[in-house]
Amino acid sequence: MRACLRVAPVLLLLAFVLPVSARTLYYRIDPVHTQILFSVDHDGYSHPVGRMKIKAGWLRFDESDWSTAKVVADVDAASVDFGDKDWNDAVTGKRFLDAKEFPLAHFESTSVEKQDAQHGTLKGNLSLRGVTREIAIPFTLNRVGATIFSGMQTLAGFSAQTTLDRLQFGMTAFPKAVGTQVGLHLEVEAVLDQDAEKNYDAHSVKQDSGNAAAQH
Repeated sequence: MRACLRVAPVLLLLAFVLPVSARTLYYRIDPVHTQILFSVDHDGYSHPVGRMKIKAGWLRFDESDWSTAKVVADVDAASVDFGDKDWNDAVTGKRFLDAKEFPLAHFESTSVEKQDAQHGTLKGNLSLRGVTREIAIPFTLNRVGATIFSGMQTLAGFSAQTTLDRLQFGMTAFPKAVGTQVGLHLEVEAVLDQDAEKNYDAHSVKQDSGNAAAQH
């Protein structure tokens, strides 16, 4: 009896500790500390850099098994910021992003390939301007851990770079004056939140219902 009483607290402790390390962890993407930078050749003179914002997204990540990882994210197409209103309007206009007709760019990963302890390649489908293409995004895992700057919440941080061919997404205007290869640099921070996927899906359903009601 005494042995059972001694073992019981240990088993109870394990019941709380083990699932945390064994279960798949979900994170919500933090739009404040996540940055999407892009650059493109400007008639051979320079490579201006613009910025866009993540509207919503989540990721699933297990440090011990990258094969289970997944990322879903929406980018606000109207959030383009080149530091100049006319330039912003040109990029978000019909000849390029056509943000009024296609307000969101949507990415959903399909697989992750791990190269080493910090590097991998994320593959998935990007829907941009009504066109969906498969892309590959090499990335670096920077850090997973708690920080006082987030109230001791657990964060996961990643950096990534890739290149998109804008012609493949129907942006064919000015192919000689504006480069067709768009460089992307992403800095992503995500906050541990086991309800991240559920909350994202619920918001998406609510938003879709609102859009359908508005059309009627």
